[in-house]
Amino acid sequence: MEKLRKVVNEIAYTRVHSNSPVLHRSLVPFLTLASSLYSGALQIRRSLYRFSLLQKHRLPVPVISVGNLSWGGNGKTPMVEYISQLLVESGVSPLILTRGYAGGDEAKMLERHLRGRPVKIGVGANRAATAALFLEKYGCVDPSTLRTFFDLHERAEAKTISEKIGSIILDDGMQHLSLSRDLEIVMLNGLNPWGNGHLVPLGPLREPLVALERADIAVVHHVDLITKQNLRDIENMIQGFKKSIPIFYSKMVPKYLFDVKNARSHVALQELRCASVLCVSAIGSADAFVKSIEMTGAGFVDRLDFSDHHLFEAQDVETMRRRAKGLEHKSNSKPIIVVTEKDYDRDPEILKCLDSYTVLVLCSELQITDVDNFDSTLMRALAAKFYVSS
Repeated sequence: MEKLRKVVNEIAYTRVHSNSPVLHRSLVPFLTLASSLYSGALQIRRSLYRFSLLQKHRLPVPVISVGNLSWGGNGKTPMVEYISQLLVESGVSPLILTRGYAGGDEAKMLERHLRGRPVKIGVGANRAATAALFLEKYGCVDPSTLRTFFDLHERAEAKTISEKIGSIILDDGMQHLSLSRDLEIVMLNGLNPWGNGHLVPLGPLREPLVALERADIAVVHHVDLITKQNLRDIENMIQGFKKSIPIFYSKMVPKYLFDVKNARSHVALQELRCASVLCVSAIGSADAFVKSIEMTGAGFVDRLDFSDHHLFEAQDVETMRRRAKGLEHKSNSKPIIVVTEKDYDRDPEILKCLDSYTVLVLCSELQITDVDNFDSTLMRALAAKFYVSS
């Protein structure tokens, strides 16, 4: 199954299949049919909501959706974390709603990063029902009092934060149509935002590109890893669908590492300098992760990629061990194995089985270019849309 996922992923990012392996070319007709069926289902679903045959739930506090158009590597969850902290600094206690897909790695990472802060995290596929439970337990801030919190001039004066929920953030919310939202942020993977331009499973798109018209803010992620020409091409594509949309840029900045045997340990990035490193990941944008490790000054970098959200099993650990052993022979030094936080949070225990090697977890932080402008744009847009709709 893992091999099939890799093949489908390779097809999704290949525009011309004439020179592809036989297996790839044999799957294209089936994936094309499946993609057409998916497209039809999308249109029917949107029509059901458009004509109110399916109900949209309106929550009593502002709802911010952070989503994407293509699978994996778009920086959604780091952006959710960033917005949560921005709201807290503004005196608002947010509730994050996440579906908890594939072992809940994203929810676990958010819980660890936001521990001790007045941020609540609700996990469940039915976001409306999850929100209702939290709103019943904690209550919500009176909407008439929220204007001062969204006014940037008042942020520095916020000293105490009520337990009551003041805003809701939808993690991976763009395709979650059952909840009305007041602000739609779309994250785009700058390394390859559209793939081959087709809908899943033939391509990586979860919606047609025309969905960009619904977005209020666009953020191009991994901006530090792409050329200026590629960035201009992405901007032109976005503005072709919505000329007036504000476009911002983000990147992941490595901060430190910790040992899988002790999540509270703190290992400096300099430990990787000149070392042999095996990058192991099951994320949407492994290229960005590997490039981050290369930029630490590692002497020799090898990689072992699994499909996004893959749950490591005993046979995968053996594969990691064999790859590390091969790297050890090539470099004449014992390699360090580095994984991402999502890989760690998916199953912290299984990585401890690699006890003959040092296994470290890379911790990175989202940074936004022109952050002050982003913050003010988000808060102004949120306040304006919320008060118009309420």
